[in-house]
Amino acid sequence: MSGTMPPKKERLSVREIFSLSGATGPFIGLLVLCAFLTVATDSFLSIRNFLNILDQITVLGILAVGMTFVILIGGIDLAVGSVLALSMMVLGYLNVTAGLPMGAAISGALIAAALTGAFAGIMIAEFKVPAFIATLAMMSIARGLANMITNGSQIIGFPPWFNMGAIIRYGGFLTMTVAVMLIVFVVALLYQRYRKGGRELYAIGGNPEVARLAGINVKRKTIAVYTACSTLAGLAGVLLAARLDSVQPSSGVAYELDAIAAVVIGGTSLSGGTGGVGGTIVGVLIIGVLRNGLNLLSVSPFLQAVIIGTVILLAVVAETFKHRGK
Repeated sequence: MSGTMPPKKERLSVREIFSLSGATGPFIGLLVLCAFLTVATDSFLSIRNFLNILDQITVLGILAVGMTFVILIGGIDLAVGSVLALSMMVLGYLNVTAGLPMGAAISGALIAAALTGAFAGIMIAEFKVPAFIATLAMMSIARGLANMITNGSQIIGFPPWFNMGAIIRYGGFLTMTVAVMLIVFVVALLYQRYRKGGRELYAIGGNPEVARLAGINVKRKTIAVYTACSTLAGLAGVLLAARLDSVQPSSGVAYELDAIAAVVIGGTSLSGGTGGVGGTIVGVLIIGVLRNGLNLLSVSPFLQAVIIGTVILLAVVAETFKHRGK
């Protein structure tokens, strides 16, 4: 089996997390980037700026966790940005227009997101539609549905506490949205490391046929992974709605590219079977710190896109050379 499957152990050190996820290099790069920005700017190295970075990466962080699992099994999901928008519009419609309680509206948004992922997963696992095509189609379908709900209009009028949860720093440190992201990180790390299902992702990504012969239900696991990825996209949409205190169907455009970039920068191979959530967290932080630092340096948004694209390209080239070396 060609996948890199973490060995079973009772304890996992921070060093092992980075080693298993292939994130040792990216982590060093993150430290170098932080050191450079500390010297180049006066305001980067501060608690307030660090908390701002955490707020800014919340949506990306949650999207990237789901994308990590998809890429680990050798797949891709181009629909997460559109699914995020769909979940936001379902949330707004159910709570503001239909008058349902926020709990019911959030549940409806997550269910809608999960259904899109399940549909894409079924197309991929049962009907052998290539993941690129299936999720590309779902990207269009979800975006269209998001626009149909309100005919392309924005929805405002959420309860005040919903928006305040994304603003107030409880304990002077964490907002509700950041706390949810950190919980997602911890649960994903524990699942990947200690649960049988988490280890099976590496086997499927390494060689699906060998994984099937080893007794793993590859089809069911594939559907579950795409469903989980879309559900996390729906959760990210709920948190983005809380931050913006409004929803609009144009939200989430190109978010899937940022999520894929964070996963790749964090050391997860696009061919599947190697990497992990630990590396993705580093990749998300690199993107967040880089954007924050470029803003502090007053770099043009257009040039920022070029720089971030270059970083992504370098990460892919580094991965290619690493595999050639092996």
